[in-house]
Parts: sequence; C-alpha cells; structure tokens
Amino acid sequence: MALIFPRLANNFVKNGYYPTDSLTIAGITSALSTSAVDPVLLDPCCGEGAALRDVAEYLERIGASYQRSYGIEVDSERAWHAKTQLDVVAHADVHDVMISPRSVGLLFLNPPYGDVVSDKAGLGDTGKKERHEKIFARRTFQLLQFGGVLVLIIPFYVLDHELATLIARNFDRVEAFMAPEQQFKQAVIFGVKRRSSSPDSKVVQKLEAFGKGDGHVVLPEVWPGEPYEIPDPPAEPLTFTVARLDAEQLSYEVSRLRHATLWPRFNQVIRTDTTATRRPLRSLGKWHLALALAAGQISGMVSAKDGRRYLVKGDTFKEKDRKREYETDADGNVKETVIDTDKFVPAIRAIDFTPGPTYGSILTIR
Repeated sequence: MALIFPRLANNFVKNGYYPTDSLTIAGITSALSTSAVDPVLLDPCCGEGAALRDVAEYLERIGASYQRSYGIEVDSERAWHAKTQLDVVAHADVHDVMISPRSVGLLFLNPPYGDVVSDKAGLGDTGKKERHEKIFARRTFQLLQFGGVLVLIIPFYVLDHELATLIARNFDRVEAFMAPEQQFKQAVIFGVKRRSSSPDSKVVQKLEAFGKGDGHVVLPEVWPGEPYEIPDPPAEPLTFTVARLDAEQLSYEVSRLRHATLWPRFNQVIRTDTTATRRPLRSLGKWHLALALAAGQISGMVSAKDGRRYLVKGDTFKEKDRKREYETDADGNVKETVIDTDKFVPAIRAIDFTPGPTYGSILTIR
C-alpha cells in the first residue's frame, strides 16, 4: 500500500504514523477467511483507511456477503480521507470513542509507535516509560468478541514480558511473523480472542524471544495453514459513539445519514398536521382551562376583532396555599397546625405582535 499523500511521508513517520505496505497487507489477507454475514471490522488507528479497505475488499472477494468497516483517526487530513474509504470513521482520539465491548470480529491494530510524551518527559512515578503500543493494546483488546481475530502490527522489539503476557492472556493460536517490508522493523501478530485467563507460559516465552530477535520468520505471501476465521457479529448491535464531536463531523454525519434521523418524520413526530379544532359547546370553566393549559392546547397566534395580534403560550404551574390553625387546650397551651395545599394555577403568556408602541410587550394572564 503506497501513501495517498507521499509528500507528507516524513511528517507521518515523525508523528508515529507508519502505514502498512502492500506486501504486508497481501500476507495478512491470505491468512484470513470468513463465511460470516455482516462481520464487523475495526481499525482504531486507521490512517487514510486504505489498509482496512483492502482487507474488506478481500473478504468480499472470498464470499463475505457484507462487512462493516469502522475506523478511528486522530489526524484531521487522514481521517477525512479515510471517510471516503470505510463505512464509518471518527476523527477523534481512541479514548474519546465509546465502542461496545466484545462487538468486533476483526481488530486490525497498527498503533502509533514510540514512548508517550508527558510533562515528565514520558516518565511515570516509577521512572518507567509507557509505550503507545501497549496503551492501544489495553484499550482495544476488550473490543474483540470471543472468537474474533487480532491482527497486530508493531515493532518486534516492543514485545517484552508485559506485552507478551497481555497477548497470551487474551488470545489463542498466537503466531508472530516479521513483515516483508522491514523499514520500520515491524512484526505481524495473529491471535483468536478467548476469555481472559492465566497466560500460556510457552506463548509468553515465544513472544519474548521473538522480541529479542530469535525465531524470526517472514510473513508468508500465501498462508500455508488453517486460516483465521472472522466470526459472525454478536446479537447485540454495535455501539460506536464519539464523546466529543466537532461541528464539521456532525454536519457530515447528519447529511450522510439523513434517512436515519427524525427529520424525514418530523410532521409525524411533532404533529404539525393536526386536524382543525372545534369550538366547545359552552364556555370553559377554570378546571377545563387548567387541563387545556397543562396539555399545551392553548398556544399559537391569536387575533382580536380590533386587529390586535398575540403569540400565546399556555402553561400550568404549582403553588402552595398555606393555612395556619391554632387550637388551645384546657391548660391554656396553644397548638399551631400548618397546612400546605398544592394549587395548580393556569397562566397564559403572550407576546404582543400588534404594530405600534406595545409591539414586543409580554403579557401574563393568570
């Protein structure tokens, strides 16, 4: 996979962005298979979206009836390009996106590389640096459904005891290969999500040795063994919600998914096409007036015979009617009783729309 924007390649690398090359994508896709209906694919660091798009197109070629591809990208330019490649893309930080756990069939994770930079120059209280790769692994491994497939692309030397244990605790059928393109010394790790339990010590040792440079095998161009099967989606619908959505993305999503909003059914929901009302048989009493106000039936533009026009809105609010009663017993002691009674008071407020000096005045009728 070549960069869509080759002139920005150096800047992408400096920002921890290492796009997956075409040879590595070809090797990864050859290891995947699915007979699922509507499997869910997620790339939480999707860049321009080309890598997951290639995976989705491959799955379609081998018989997947349909797949839903989701991406998250923190860089604005890459995120907006990815929106043209994948079904749903959020321009956001992965920690600002709420995704239902155990809902993803394929997790394609090529996280930013390097140490986290903080006010303490990347040092925590213990003096230990934290890596982006481990942060993203802890954040996203929980999103895979049981039986879901992990494709993890990281520098091989990041595989220390901590990360190897995390992978071994969460995945079966763990395999590690070196990527065909070795500019960034990347490893490709496969696994099948299982319920977290005690890690397999043999898997931990194998991954640690791989991280130290032992047992390196290049990812085969054609997968020789049993493929990794992407499962059917779970019964519960996927939740994919951005906690902080900017105005540009909101406008884009509303225009793209207009059929999924309430606007096409505005008249049905708001009842703007209500039938004409009929005059009551007799004048309304206070009780009728309160009910009509509470139901919101007294509102709108009204006109008087002398030309006055008002925008009227009725409402009902509650007041307390307080009464005090005093009682004196045989010994001369006085007992005070306070009785609070709730009263529902109707009120009509109107804005004067009559041209003239009273235009805009607010009237209250109680």
